[in-house]
Amino acid sequence: MSTNALRPARKDRTHYLYLAVIGAVIAGITVGLVAPDFAVELKPLGTGFVNLIKMMIAPVIFCTLVLGVGSVAKASQVGRVGGLALGYFVTMSFVALSIGLVVGNILHPGDGLKITPDVASAGSAQVSSDAESTTDFLLHIVPDTLASSLTSGKILQTLLVALLFGFALQAMGSAGKPVLTGIGHLQKVVFRILAMIMWAAPIGAFGAMAGVVGETGVDALKALAVIMIGFYVTCAVFVFVILGTILRVVAGINIFSLLKYLGREFLLIFSTSSSESALPRLIAKMEHAGVSQQTVGVVVPTGYSFNLDGTMIYLTMASLFIAEAMGNPLSIGEQISLLLFMMVASKGAAGVTGAGMATLAGGLSSHRPELLDGVGLIVGIDRFMSEARAVTNFSGNAVATVLVATWTHTLDRDQLNRTLSGESPFDESTMIDTDDEVEATDGPVAVEAGGADAASRIPAKV
Repeated sequence: MSTNALRPARKDRTHYLYLAVIGAVIAGITVGLVAPDFAVELKPLGTGFVNLIKMMIAPVIFCTLVLGVGSVAKASQVGRVGGLALGYFVTMSFVALSIGLVVGNILHPGDGLKITPDVASAGSAQVSSDAESTTDFLLHIVPDTLASSLTSGKILQTLLVALLFGFALQAMGSAGKPVLTGIGHLQKVVFRILAMIMWAAPIGAFGAMAGVVGETGVDALKALAVIMIGFYVTCAVFVFVILGTILRVVAGINIFSLLKYLGREFLLIFSTSSSESALPRLIAKMEHAGVSQQTVGVVVPTGYSFNLDGTMIYLTMASLFIAEAMGNPLSIGEQISLLLFMMVASKGAAGVTGAGMATLAGGLSSHRPELLDGVGLIVGIDRFMSEARAVTNFSGNAVATVLVATWTHTLDRDQLNRTLSGESPFDESTMIDTDDEVEATDGPVAVEAGGADAASRIPAKV
C-alpha cells in the first residue's frame, strides 16, 4: 500500500480564500458605486496588500534564480536558456508594438476629445522634472551594494546580483552546494511568509476595487469607453490568437488549457492590478507542470522585466490616443521612435501598478513635451487598463516559459499533459496552507503534492 493511501486526506481550505476574493471584488465595486467618498478612503487597504507582495518579490527572484543557475552543471546551458528567452522576448515586444500601432491607427480613439486645465495638471503630475535618461537607466541596473539589490525594489538589480551569485556558486562546484542548500531553505521560508500574506488577499481586493470605482465612477468610464474596449480587445486578440497560435504550433498545447490551469492567478492579478502578486505562484505552478527548475528560474524572473507584451500594447495605443486628443497626431516615424524608447524605458517596471503611466509620461516628456498634458486624459481609467496590462504580461510569461522549455528540451511532456488535463492538480497547500503536516510529507507524497518544484527540494526516502 502506498504512503499516500495511508495518509488521511487533507481538506483543501484554499477555495474559501478565492471565493472570498471574488466576494470582496463584488463588494468593493458595490461600495464604490453606493458610497464613493467612503470607498476612496478604503484605497490604502489595496495599496497595503500590494506592498506586502512587492516586499517579497526580490527574495523570491533571488532565491529562484540562484537555485536555477547554481544547480546547472554547465554555464552554457544557462546561457542557452537565457539567450533563447531574451530573443523571444524582444521579438514578441515588437509584435505587440506592431499590433498596438495597427489598432490605434484604425480606431483613432482620441478624436473629438478636449483638454481641460484640470486634465492638463493631472497629466503634468505624472512625470518628474528630472526624467531618467537611457544612460541613467542602464547605470541604475548596477546596485550600490549586493544587499541593496534586495531592498531597492528594482527587479533588474536583483536579477543582476542573482545571476552573479548563481554563476559564482556554479563555478565553486561541490564547495558551493552547502550554500545552495541554505538558499533552498531560505526559499521555503520566503514562500511560507507569502502563504501568510495571501490570506489578506480579500481585504486587499476589497480596498483596491472600492477605491478605484469610488474615484472614477461610471460616467468617467463611459466617456473613454472606446480606448478601454479597444485596448481590452487588442490584448485578448494578442493572447488568444498570437500567443495561442505560437503555443499550439511550437508546443502542441491549447492556450485555453494553460490559462485555465492559471485561473486563480488571474483572479489575484485582476483584484490587485499587479502581475507581481502572482509571480511566486507562477514559478511554483510552472515547475509543477513539468518545466525544469533551471528553466523556470531563468525565464520567469527575466520575463517579468523584459517580456512586457501588455505594457507594449498599452504604450502604443495610449500614445496615439493622447496625440489625437491633443490635435497633434504622430507621424509613423514619430510613433516608431517614441515607442522604441518606451520599450527600453519600461524594462524592470512590469507588474508595478501605475508604472505603465509613469513610462508613458516619461516618454512623452522626452520626445514630445507638448503632449504631456494629455496624459491626464487616461488617469481616470488607467487603473482598469492596468488590469489588462498585468493579465497580458502574465499570460505572455507563462507561454514563454513553456515555449523555452520546449526548445531546450527541459519540459516533462507527460507531467504537463497530466497537469493540464487535471490528473495531477497543483496542491494549493504548498502555497497557501501553513499546517505543519505539509512539512512532514515524505518523498513520494511530496513529489505528488508539489510537483517538480517539491521534487527538486525534498529528498525522496526509499
